[in-house]
Amino acid sequence: MARFGTEYTAWKRGEPIRRGGGELETEVADRAAPVVLESADKLPDGGTLVVVSHGGTFRTTIGRLLGLEPRTWEALGGLSNCCWSVLGEGVRGWRLLEHNAGSLPEPVLGDDD
Repeated sequence: MARFGTEYTAWKRGEPIRRGGGELETEVADRAAPVVLESADKLPDGGTLVVVSHGGTFRTTIGRLLGLEPRTWEALGGLSNCCWSVLGEGVRGWRLLEHNAGSLPEPVLGDDD
């Protein structure tokens, strides 16, 4: 609070701030979402795109892809370490199918002990 009290208070009110002097969340989404869209456009039919990023970066990107208002992006929460989200493209745009998932569908370690 002594160092960033003004920024913290503004953030708690839901105001856009530059955390530590960095980008606004909307600027992060402005930079990242077009890259995801461009990459998805290059996929073959039925293809899968895997994007690796920081949780907060992808939270803002998901918010932008879903067409949510930036003030609501915080409700999505960031991705925890080693977790993922799944988006699908429908006839009316992107849909969030899974968020912050963290269990693998199959065991990672072999069972051949």
